[in-house]
Amino acid sequence: MTNDLAAAKEVFRRLAANVELVMRGQRAAIRKLLAAFASGGHVLLEDFPGTGKTTLAKVLARSLDAQFKRLQFTPDLLPSDILGVSVFSQKDQAFHFHAGPVFANILLADEINRASPRTQSALLEAMGEGQVSVEGERRELPELFFVIATQNPVEFRGTYPLPEAQMDRFALQFTLGYVPPEEEVAILSAQAQNHPIEKLQPCATLADALALKHAVKQVRISDELKRYMVDLVAATRTAKGVQLGASPRASLALMKVTQALALYDGQEFVTPEHVQEMAVPVMAHRMVMEPQARFSGLTARGVVEEVLKKLPVPA
Repeated sequence: MTNDLAAAKEVFRRLAANVELVMRGQRAAIRKLLAAFASGGHVLLEDFPGTGKTTLAKVLARSLDAQFKRLQFTPDLLPSDILGVSVFSQKDQAFHFHAGPVFANILLADEINRASPRTQSALLEAMGEGQVSVEGERRELPELFFVIATQNPVEFRGTYPLPEAQMDRFALQFTLGYVPPEEEVAILSAQAQNHPIEKLQPCATLADALALKHAVKQVRISDELKRYMVDLVAATRTAKGVQLGASPRASLALMKVTQALALYDGQEFVTPEHVQEMAVPVMAHRMVMEPQARFSGLTARGVVEEVLKKLPVPA
């Protein structure tokens, strides 16, 4: 392994170990989160209240010596509350731009589906292009810009479903789930006096994170695997019961995330196993099922799993 890739693997190891100090029993979720982070994608955590969605985002932010902002989404939140606004100064008789929370390295969009569609759309340009347009002027976001959004799947009162265009901006969507009883007991013991996150110290710098993102691009991926990814995504567009299949952005996200996952595993190349592991969290949330299919119990996750079984794996 080259020096760059070996150094990046060490950054991965430190971040994973630091996050696991607080997030017990969530190794699979940490693996996906760090893969998305290193690939330059964004993450949507959808799970029941109390499973640690917000804590996971905060722990990653504390593990990295970078700028972190948290934004609590509410029905009365405005786009300017996210992007920023120009304020007139009596002192020099001029308008001065006050940057919003989006100008950060890591942004936690907590309960994102509680804001109106108008406010949700304020993040579309930021997440897709790494820039925002405010008052007719384009402003670049930091080179490292990572959004972790959370939402609860069981609450519908006072919420607005994320539009398809917004869902497509998330590289991954996954859940944390409940930890085993023995791990939950360990959590109780760890938080008997105070929360472990209070003692957490950064284990990587902003420069380490940027070097990690650069190293991910050096991970090799064969043309056969690229075609396999494209075929997987294309198969969702013609699958029975699917109204809207995964987009070409899903193919790009799948390629980048699997490169990051391969590096996480200490490998210099992507394997079919990496693709199969990431296919559901990358593709399922981008799909729209037909109403009749939903009523019959067919899910996007089930469609992707069926496609994985049918398509031949490249040797």
